[in-house]
Amino acid sequence: MAARGRHGARRLLVQALYQFQISGHAEDELIEQFSAREEFERIDSGYFLSLLREIIKGADALDGLIAESADRPVAHLDPIERAVLWVGLAELESHPDVPFKVVLNEAVELSKQFGAEDGHRFVNAVLDKAAKSLRG
Repeated sequence: MAARGRHGARRLLVQALYQFQISGHAEDELIEQFSAREEFERIDSGYFLSLLREIIKGADALDGLIAESADRPVAHLDPIERAVLWVGLAELESHPDVPFKVVLNEAVELSKQFGAEDGHRFVNAVLDKAAKSLRG
């Protein structure tokens, strides 16, 4: 259940972070909206809330990590790719209990599900490069 719960949390996080970028909704608005969804009861809600707060608070720093590892400016990223990278980078940086391969696999799957046709390749490359500095 824990793995499925975290997978669901990541899935909702990508949607919430996409909305954060597009609409500019505040953290409290996002929490209210996404916690009212039916699937919220089936995910690891604590993980969702913790990561959402962490990512919104540290978005500029996460963008800095993306800029160090990406081959294009952060401003040119698709909002889905950026949201997936925020989740993956936050996990690599602050959640050492989540193995690198899990972070990478989840990010690639989320990119395939929500992103552009080859977006998963870009996400994979950025996270792989960033992991070397974040996890050694």
